[in-house]
Amino acid sequence: MIGDPRRDSGIGIRDSGFTLIEVLIVVSLIVVLAGIGLATYSMSIRRSKESVLLEDLDKMRRALDQYSADKGHYPSDLSELVADGYIRQVPKDPLTDSAGTWRVVMSDIDASNPGAPPGVADVKSGAEGTGLDGKNYSDW
Repeated sequence: MIGDPRRDSGIGIRDSGFTLIEVLIVVSLIVVLAGIGLATYSMSIRRSKESVLLEDLDKMRRALDQYSADKGHYPSDLSELVADGYIRQVPKDPLTDSAGTWRVVMSDIDASNPGAPPGVADVKSGAEGTGLDGKNYSDW
């Protein structure tokens, strides 16, 4: 047909659609954007776990200090904080997903109260590895 707009320079009918190069460019852009999104997502998950860890450590340390101020000695283990109502439950370490991996630091014998038994003076994470700030989780 003469004057047909579907004709390409009069040689033949041109197929409508995308070329292989165009499809490859679009697919590679999607892969790059998905990779960036996945990296951002995993970093935000790690940040949130570290934030929860810091908050849990702070709450348990405050409870230990309140217990010590009220009773005159530290608790023998973390479950005493729950039993005496200082915290509702021992939280899970967000990095290990277990409440049993907390590392406790026992108190020294108090010179002003030598009869008091040593107890839990501090608590640290039992998780391996380093945080985004470069410090070991076990040192937080």
